[in-house]
Amino acid sequence: MKCDGFRFRNSGRQKPLTSPQKNHRIPPEMIPRALGLKTPIPFPAIHARTSLPLLRRRTASLRFSSSSSNDDKILLGRCVSAKAADSFEPDRTAKDAFHPSQEIRQDEISVLKILKGANSIIPHVVLASTVLALVYPPSFTWFTTRYYAPALGFLMFAVGVNSSLKDFVEAFKKPDAIAAGYVGQFIIKPLLGYLFGSISVSLFNLPNSLGAGIMLVSCVSGAQLSNYATFLTDPPMAPLSIVMTSLSTATAVFVTPTLSLLLIGQKLPVDVKGMMSSIVQIVVAPIAAGLFLNRFLPRICAAIQPFLPPLSVFVTALCVGSPLAINMKAIISPFGVAIVLLLFAFHASAFISGYGFAGILFRRSADVKALQRTISFETGMQSSLLALALANKFFEDPLVGVPPAISVSR
Repeated sequence: MKCDGFRFRNSGRQKPLTSPQKNHRIPPEMIPRALGLKTPIPFPAIHARTSLPLLRRRTASLRFSSSSSNDDKILLGRCVSAKAADSFEPDRTAKDAFHPSQEIRQDEISVLKILKGANSIIPHVVLASTVLALVYPPSFTWFTTRYYAPALGFLMFAVGVNSSLKDFVEAFKKPDAIAAGYVGQFIIKPLLGYLFGSISVSLFNLPNSLGAGIMLVSCVSGAQLSNYATFLTDPPMAPLSIVMTSLSTATAVFVTPTLSLLLIGQKLPVDVKGMMSSIVQIVVAPIAAGLFLNRFLPRICAAIQPFLPPLSVFVTALCVGSPLAINMKAIISPFGVAIVLLLFAFHASAFISGYGFAGILFRRSADVKALQRTISFETGMQSSLLALALANKFFEDPLVGVPPAISVSR
């Protein structure tokens, strides 16, 4: 018998067929006796079924010479054709089968992706909350100043959950960046405050008390919201920003009274105990709790992480819209528009100055852009609530509190 160029001899005793290349054992169902054939099966045909199941049907078909019986040809052709057809069905079924669990899993992934990406829409949310506060103040007036500390603490907790103790250790290894942030906070910004406070009096003919209010805003420490802003733009720099803000807040008990004496001519005592308590409640405790969850309770941390970004966006919108709505009277006062323009110019120049200062100082650093943004936030954002509290407590003229009140909603 001749088949596909191979010669086989009939023998009375059938030997098990194996592959001459890989010692491949032939399945029992393909043994000639099991198929009821009188003639042996050439190995290439069996190898096409057992070793190459993805061959086309015509590849697995056999051509026999006229010496083979017609019954054997029909039976073998049907068997191999059926086996080849079977080899195609499971693969196609496995790929094309629809499993409801796959759709549910894809929906879960999409929802988590949307939740985690909520931070990307925060500029639009801030703009929308600003417009809403100006158009309809009652939408934010319920969020009074007593909620500010818990809100900022929640934002710090979100930063801690997404950080590790190693990140803060690395932050302390950058003393030059910490020093640059401190210079921006207590040297560059007070100089700009003195400049725009003088412009408000000399060029805009505003009362001296309003100029003193602008200078007072520039004398206070950094704002915790700058830490969250850094976390949104450059997450690895968030621990560095927290260190900068904590340092400026801790030393503000000495620096702020000195600066107010130099710029305004009045030394304002600052409550040291209250300042330290504020740092612990708003910064240290929430971040420590987030780090603890991240380190010792990773499952709980992973479960709450997807929900922190949208909640943080909501809290940020409240922190922006509430001061605007509460201080609407100061904004619509006769000097409101001029103060808004001056404060906008003051903050913008502080952001730009901090960005440029860091660019010159760290121009050879690999992460110069991230450092520029971080120091820019530290220079341009300050604790206006502290300035407002100092103005209400130590100045008899209520106009001194107008610039801090407007600056809170910057």
